[in-house]
Amino acid sequence: MSTFATGRGLQLGYERVTAVAPSDFSIPAGKLTAIIGPNGSGKSTLLHALGGLIEPQGGHLEVLGGSPEAAKSRVSYVMQSVAFPEGVPLSVREVVKMGRYPSSGWFGRFSAADRDRVDRVMDRLRVTDLARRHLEELSGGQRQRVYVAQGLAQDHEVLLLDEPLTGLDIVSARTIDEIIHDETESGRTVVHTTHDLDEANAADHVVLMSGRVVASGSPAEVLTESNLRVAYNLGELHESTGLIVDDPHRAC
Repeated sequence: MSTFATGRGLQLGYERVTAVAPSDFSIPAGKLTAIIGPNGSGKSTLLHALGGLIEPQGGHLEVLGGSPEAAKSRVSYVMQSVAFPEGVPLSVREVVKMGRYPSSGWFGRFSAADRDRVDRVMDRLRVTDLARRHLEELSGGQRQRVYVAQGLAQDHEVLLLDEPLTGLDIVSARTIDEIIHDETESGRTVVHTTHDLDEANAADHVVLMSGRVVASGSPAEVLTESNLRVAYNLGELHESTGLIVDDPHRAC
């Protein structure tokens, strides 16, 4: 099996604060990987590193056979929240079109293929009818679908998603979940963070975090009672793996 990313003694953090202690792991290419763990466990930090947004404090991280920085043009990263300038009335279509800028350039002319790509991803995310509306007019679920559409509009081999299903309405959650599985069926790599054991069990590969990588492998190998006891306090661990193991709104 080919590999998307490999970490060896990887330490991550921000300035002098360490968020992920030295860890070893690998993430397969062309598969769906879920990064799961409690708040403050380093899930988003690891995702940032895979996307080339932060540099390791120590150890080694290889992405797509090279450095994360070199791989950035092949990776599309959909963050949990996206900041846009206040007071700028960006329409849904304009936001999705930004996904083509890495290919067309900020001031480049959009081709017929670019416009077709935007149309197709908007249709897939069911936001075509929202094309002329502004972001501030949308619900949280609608905005998340727009952000995912922007990510799909970008040329990519890998799709990174930070908690894409957290707190969404059922239509938005089902739509994005379908996209996640469609991407891997098309041979692309998808890595997403989650709090939900059901979502992790539905993945091909799981990385369990708790300030470090506790375990990395198939759901059956990683989501064992002993590993979950290491990652979660007993008060947060439910007996059924069909339940959310951590409250995403709990303070870190």
